[in-house]
Amino acid sequence: SILCRKKSTSVNEFLFSKQGLGAWLSAFAYGATYFSAVVFVGYAGKFGWSFGLAAVWIGIGNTLIGTLTAWLVLAKRTRYMTQVLGARTMPEFFEKRYESKHIKLVASIVIFIFLLPYSSSVYQGLGFIFESAIGLSSEWCILILAALTALYLFMGGYFATSVTDFIQGIIMLGGIIALVFVLLANPSMNWGEGLKAISDSGLGFVAHFDVPAGKTFLDSKAFNVIILILLTSFGIWALPQSIHKFYAIKNEEAIKKGVIISSVFSLIIGGGAYFMGSFVTRFITPERF
Repeated sequence: SILCRKKSTSVNEFLFSKQGLGAWLSAFAYGATYFSAVVFVGYAGKFGWSFGLAAVWIGIGNTLIGTLTAWLVLAKRTRYMTQVLGARTMPEFFEKRYESKHIKLVASIVIFIFLLPYSSSVYQGLGFIFESAIGLSSEWCILILAALTALYLFMGGYFATSVTDFIQGIIMLGGIIALVFVLLANPSMNWGEGLKAISDSGLGFVAHFDVPAGKTFLDSKAFNVIILILLTSFGIWALPQSIHKFYAIKNEEAIKKGVIISSVFSLIIGGGAYFMGSFVTRFITPERF
């Protein structure tokens, strides 16, 4: 944060880092914002348990819709429009785009209200992770994490958050690859039998597409998987902290590279998390691990 402070001496630098961030920082910042503790602690395990390997389709959908399509549709246009309008925040963008101060107020209220439960779920997930890892109470972990976040944000601005997101992204990639390797290498797993058992139980990759007798497609698990893909993929399009990544990206060349980097990141993290969720809960119990 102290080193990043030198790049945050003005409002423009604090909020956008002079709109000079490269592809790697922007892509990792987007990916680290997209996949947080919510995915690893809650979504992957729950939906892996409910849908088996079919839950991996959620990770694939997040890559194709939530990342690849989002970058292709929003990145260039958002960067251009915010520069033309001179907007620094999402509410300010709406105000200048539609020439209405009322819409700015409404957007600010909506963001404030709905980001509270989102932020609390992220911090709660992180608190539980650190509590299980180091034994410190989750409440204290949340307070410490919040204080550290405020410190590097206020001292280093957007550049500092981008650097921490980049480091976080590297840790996430290394962690998910290591976890999948450990999962498959565990003596109690038996990779071949595990896949066969999941498929035989009706929880394979293409499971749930058959509509139960007397039911409609709306009652099938396939419909639930599709809804989850759409919710978790299009939801990121509306988050101001994710769209803000496009404000500060350097140029169109960085956007082209960012599309690829962010999509690969999303596929590894999203696909890996749901893949683990479908296996761990069935084949590695606390007693056997």
